[in-house]
Amino acid sequence: MSTLCYIALGSNLNAPRAQLVSARKALSDVANTHVVAASGLYASRPMGPQDQPDYLNAVVAIETELEPLSLLDATQAIEQQHGRVRKKERWGPRTLDLDILLFGQQTLDLPRLCVPHYGLQEREFVVLPLAEIAPSLVLPNGVSVAQLANQIERNGLYRRETAQQWVS
Repeated sequence: MSTLCYIALGSNLNAPRAQLVSARKALSDVANTHVVAASGLYASRPMGPQDQPDYLNAVVAIETELEPLSLLDATQAIEQQHGRVRKKERWGPRTLDLDILLFGQQTLDLPRLCVPHYGLQEREFVVLPLAEIAPSLVLPNGVSVAQLANQIERNGLYRRETAQQWVS
């Protein structure tokens, strides 16, 4: 049985657009997983230290037969393949960041994985791309993504490309 999941993609180093295009392709290559939707690409200012390049962000929906931790292992392997180096610095620059936002309607609080993702409701660069591909989605806590999208501050976020422009 497959589960509908949502994954946030972000990059601000080493050709961010190419990183996201490659990451989306890599997600579709994960065993027993396929990408079913992708948002447009959104440009955003960095969280945390501002002395780094702006980010490109997107959200993809996948259907997977993997268990949550197996999907996490797969996403972390993709990050490493794209040159991601995990540092102690939080919110620093990175070649690729893949965050599992939702794993079906499950709520998980595991040492390595929390879903829904802890920052999902507060991050415009997650909420707006998610609302683009799943406007009627209701989070496990009963909050609608459409409601979040209507209320969230944009903080300079804008859609740089439609899904059709970056997904091939």
